[in-house]
Amino acid sequence: MKRTFAVAALAAICAPCLVFAAPKQLKVVESIVIKAPADKVWAAVKDFDSLNKWHPAVVKDEIVKGSNNKPGAVRALTIKDGPVITEKLLSFSDMSHSFSYKFVDTPFPIKDYVSAFHVKANKDGTTLVRWSSTFKRKNPAENPPDAENDDAGTKLITGIYQSGLANLKKQVEGG
Repeated sequence: MKRTFAVAALAAICAPCLVFAAPKQLKVVESIVIKAPADKVWAAVKDFDSLNKWHPAVVKDEIVKGSNNKPGAVRALTIKDGPVITEKLLSFSDMSHSFSYKFVDTPFPIKDYVSAFHVKANKDGTTLVRWSSTFKRKNPAENPPDAENDDAGTKLITGIYQSGLANLKKQVEGG
């Protein structure tokens, strides 16, 4: 009886510590206003295999499983410096100009990454593009190395979104 009580007491004390140490969910939201109609912006970004056409860091975007713009499709993205990221399309709506996807395999120090991309017409004829995601850091340590902590993951995704959106704006407004 005493042993059962001791085990239960130890579990009650340790359980909150385990929950506290687990990596928290992080979120990144970036948006940009583009001086072009929403249909034009959507046409530039809607294909799941077109990220290399408007994001400066992606040199190749290839559907490796399934069909383009169909939920379940998997794409392999080759980044300029060589790593490959594999992503799976979760949802796609031509009507609402949106899609969502998740990382299947990535060299980045994050996990449980799910992203949404929305293109929305503004009343003044411009378009709002919103790119957002939630994720956690891969390293479960309470104090991971600087390159693997929450700030590093958030900064990495923020930089990816900002550079992609800035280049998309430049391409759509310039063409």
